[in-house]
Amino acid sequence: MNPIRHRFARLLLLAAVGAGALMSTATAAAADARPAFTPPSAASLPDTEFGKIVRQGEQIFLHTPQNASKFVGNDLNCASCHLDAGRRPDSAPMWAAYVLYPAYRAKNGHVNTLAERLQGCFRFSMNGKPPAADDPVLTALQTYMFWLASKAPTGVALKGQGYLKLPAPAQKADYVRGSEVYAQYCAVCHGAEGKGQKNGEHWVFPALWGPDSFNWGAGMHQIGNAAGFIKANMPLGQAGMLSDQEAWDVAYFMNAYERPQDPRYTESVAKTRAKYHDSDDSLYGIEVNGHLLGSDSPAPGGKLTQAAAR
Repeated sequence: MNPIRHRFARLLLLAAVGAGALMSTATAAAADARPAFTPPSAASLPDTEFGKIVRQGEQIFLHTPQNASKFVGNDLNCASCHLDAGRRPDSAPMWAAYVLYPAYRAKNGHVNTLAERLQGCFRFSMNGKPPAADDPVLTALQTYMFWLASKAPTGVALKGQGYLKLPAPAQKADYVRGSEVYAQYCAVCHGAEGKGQKNGEHWVFPALWGPDSFNWGAGMHQIGNAAGFIKANMPLGQAGMLSDQEAWDVAYFMNAYERPQDPRYTESVAKTRAKYHDSDDSLYGIEVNGHLLGSDSPAPGGKLTQAAAR
């Protein structure tokens, strides 16, 4: 082909691809009829006794092991999975969650209060133990969430609520492809072995698997949740860079490693999978690369369990 004609054809192809992406984005935006909401700015926090508790909740949210040490078994913060201090849409923002509780949850088969929902976060995502419903830690967190949701409609699913729901991947999520995506885009922050990174004693990037990460009961171990979070938020500062397929693949890769045991463990990996993980969305109890996931998990509770054993 003539070089000029070839170049022109390539430009037309790129333009068509770009237009298709724009149309797809516009169609997705039009399909999302949920109302938008913007939480109040940090600068608008009231200088009152109420504002003092809101600030406490914010600090617990940002620096959870330091401010709720009795209940946290790993080194994750609430903000590790709920970015921008729980403000960012499609990162399970706190303002969108607050207005939807109490709510029925299939995970435990009954209506959960917001306090119970947060207790589950400490038990699973923080690999720790739940504070009492009236503990000052939960009071501060709920007060912070209430303030973020100020003036939001109650009982309404808001735009950006939860994690992004990706369509099923064109190809089944794949460990090898996921390992390549991880090496290229994720390892620089989270480490080649998924251990995260510290600056002194302060964790800058969280562990994605292993003993310092969330346990098998956490929502992020579900491949769909992880893929949606990754697609909307990662790589940090370059959200949306990965294709849907890459997000699914790297989510599979990330969750194909051992992490602390599900604290609901019942007799065996097989029985625990049958009761709590019987879904294509979970790799618990599945053999990956010759290893049965869940069979060599560290005990749940992390630092709290270790301290109690001393």
